[in-house]
Amino acid sequence: MPTCEIITTGTELLLGAIVNAHPNYLAPKLLALGIRINRVVTVGDDRPAIEAAVSEAINRADLVIITGGLGPTSDDHTRDVVAELLGRKLRQDDAILRKIHERFRARGFEPPAAVAVQAQVPEGALVLPNDHGTAPGLAFDVGAKTRAVRLGGPVEPAMQRLLVLLPGPPRELKPMFENHVVPLLRERGFVTAVECRAWRTVGTGESVVAERVEPIIAGQPDVEIGYCARPNEVDVRLMTHGPRARQLADELGARIREKLGDIVFGSMDDRLEDVVVRELIRQKKTLATAESCTGGLLANRITDVSGSSETFLQGVVCYSDDAKQQIVGVKSDTLAAHGAVSEPVVRELAEGIRARAGSDFGIGITGIAGPTGGTPGKPVGLVFIALAGPRGTEVQRAVYELDRETFKFVVTQTALDMLRLLLRLRSLVQPRLEASVFQMRQRLPH
Repeated sequence: MPTCEIITTGTELLLGAIVNAHPNYLAPKLLALGIRINRVVTVGDDRPAIEAAVSEAINRADLVIITGGLGPTSDDHTRDVVAELLGRKLRQDDAILRKIHERFRARGFEPPAAVAVQAQVPEGALVLPNDHGTAPGLAFDVGAKTRAVRLGGPVEPAMQRLLVLLPGPPRELKPMFENHVVPLLRERGFVTAVECRAWRTVGTGESVVAERVEPIIAGQPDVEIGYCARPNEVDVRLMTHGPRARQLADELGARIREKLGDIVFGSMDDRLEDVVVRELIRQKKTLATAESCTGGLLANRITDVSGSSETFLQGVVCYSDDAKQQIVGVKSDTLAAHGAVSEPVVRELAEGIRARAGSDFGIGITGIAGPTGGTPGKPVGLVFIALAGPRGTEVQRAVYELDRETFKFVVTQTALDMLRLLLRLRSLVQPRLEASVFQMRQRLPH
């Protein structure tokens, strides 16, 4: 695969004043073309820093993309630095200057003298028209002609290398990349066959997921595997390239998907709540929730999904003992005997909200989010989650020693996964629906 490095320029990016969105936009676009990004570097508006970054990049990569620094102000250095580094003289392009002046005058402004610098084009550069701004983009065939000697010698590329300069504003960068850079990459032979497959898993740690996947891809040429761990989730990414890219992706992807089994809840674009709501709608089932320690986060995640009104009837936050009794119907005797954080109480939460809402399923949650409030018998992080349905009530007890925000997220993940697995079990028409959801697969530790 051709390699690419991205250099984003701008002191404002280093100060955190602006989110650097350029790599997030360019990365999937380039990957779809079969171009691998090996490095992303951000430098300030400093000539030596830009020069060093460009010099290093064009000694390593087949394609170098630089964003920003093409404007008319004193902190825009990219054009001048690249021209000097490549030994190219700057020449005024009258057609570009005329277009810049016309753009200003069409908006009722007289162009300031400073904008003329944007019409300076290094010798031998290909001009990339800017249909949404004044600074054109530039592309250079660098190959063996570059003067990038500061790291020990000229570039001796295996293929003709390309250096691309794009303006910083996204409304200018994006159409320029789509309309002018992509066709150029195709024309220059940078585009290669690549296939990607991705799965999102829940409830199993990254090391365990890798143990299941690695033997499948071991020794396979033109195959890469990657993982991204989040709280209670692990994403698995398979990438293949070369003439057999699609065949390899299909064959290995099927084996990986089978090996991962029920811990897979969707593809890379799915959230767990998306999957659960879709399945509830498909099965024409309804849900209500009664939350204590998660403070309504479960209901919030469900209602973030478009169409959830078809299936979600009611969600209550019953934080105090009085609220648990008055809103959901938890018995005072149960609270007195077992405490708010207990299996009997969470059962009554799930069953009570299901009965009061008239829903097919009810979820109850009670726990100790911390960092205070724990006891030796009930430590911080203890949580009980109950799922009530037509076939009875399932309860899961867990201890998540996490910060408060992550605790709430992981607890709602677990609740959603309980419901996902039960819905999947129903869809498979298993004869023993009353069996525990958690017997479907062994829960492995993180």
